[in-house]
Amino acid sequence: MRPSPYAPPSRPARPAFTRAALVLTGLCVALLLLVVTEWRPLVSFDRTVGDALHDSAVGHPAVTRTNRILSDWVWDPWTMRALVAVVCVWLIRRGERLLALWIAVTSAVGALVQQSLKAAVGRERPVWPDPVDSAHFSAWPSGHAMTAMVTCGLLVWVLGLLGTAPRLRIAVLVVGTVSWIGVGLTRVYLGVHWVSDVLGGWLLGAAVVALSTVAYGRWTASREGSSA
Repeated sequence: MRPSPYAPPSRPARPAFTRAALVLTGLCVALLLLVVTEWRPLVSFDRTVGDALHDSAVGHPAVTRTNRILSDWVWDPWTMRALVAVVCVWLIRRGERLLALWIAVTSAVGALVQQSLKAAVGRERPVWPDPVDSAHFSAWPSGHAMTAMVTCGLLVWVLGLLGTAPRLRIAVLVVGTVSWIGVGLTRVYLGVHWVSDVLGGWLLGAAVVALSTVAYGRWTASREGSSA
């Protein structure tokens, strides 16, 4: 019998993916504890890097403007979410409705986790006498960094799952890596986040993607097993 065109592509959850998800989750919890307890070496490191980059931002207005454009427009969380929406439409047009729903839900869960942790941790953002940018709500984790990591991670995973051309996957991987690293750097350079905020966003974003891919692999494997 010919398989349904809407059956999601499957790939069993690899042990390496499961281990990666557990390690990333553990690192997130460890960093969260250090932030909440205000571990002095971490606070000192954040302050040292923040001070140095803020001095550079004040002294180089052209570079600062470029960082604001990249941070507030190119790599803004809403830009990333719009990209997810475009990919979902593309998947639906290909007949991959369940996969489209999966990445949409993963993106939404990532945003929910991010906002919940911001509210729970309540970490204050850096305060400068001569700020070059502004941001609201709590600092940890960085929403820009986490959203970029979730979005780019999901795109790379989906393209690999669908077996797209290697050149396309490599191009997306390169652009995605530049994006999640770049947006994290802009947030610290603009003085609206500490380094540990960005690191927390990266780790949490990677953990969300890893857990989602593992869950997807197990879910599709169980569906195939039950229908066999």
